[in-house]
Amino acid sequence: MELKDVIQARRAYRALERVDIDDEMLSELAAAIQLAPSCFNNQPWNYVFIRDPEMLEKMKDAMSEGNEWTFRASMIAAVFSKKEDDCVIKGREYHLFDTGMATAFMILRATDLGLVAHPIAGYSEKKVKEVLGIPEEYRVITLVIFGRHSEEPDKLLEGNQLSVEGERPVRKDIEDFVYTDKFL
Repeated sequence: MELKDVIQARRAYRALERVDIDDEMLSELAAAIQLAPSCFNNQPWNYVFIRDPEMLEKMKDAMSEGNEWTFRASMIAAVFSKKEDDCVIKGREYHLFDTGMATAFMILRATDLGLVAHPIAGYSEKKVKEVLGIPEEYRVITLVIFGRHSEEPDKLLEGNQLSVEGERPVRKDIEDFVYTDKFL
């Protein structure tokens, strides 16, 4: 698939069915992360890929209300970094941006492999750290939920979650966020 097609195909579906994410797929995702740009090539990112059924079960306790659909995950990636591992230039902390770019590379590669990779914010950072043994000084930036898109409606979805499964949610017009030469 061409890159523009991968970008177009990427969706944050919640209706998931389980799929075997084998070591080869995991290597493909890790290789995409590895090639992401970062400030001075610091590569501040860290990922824990959770595939073991017992560990996935433990991760359920970390999910916020409304994210029960994540219980169908085939894999979860915990994405984390810390300020000290990347550039801080005139007060700008790059670890969040750089880790975000690496995660976007991973998400696009997952889409290319036929997977859904849905980043979420609805979780307890404290519980994620406890379950995965992530030291306190790290910031868990997101969890990425992996699976295969299911055409069947999921009983774990509610209200708006179910309505956006069919059609891509409306995106802002480009003119609302792209400017030339000067803001507004």
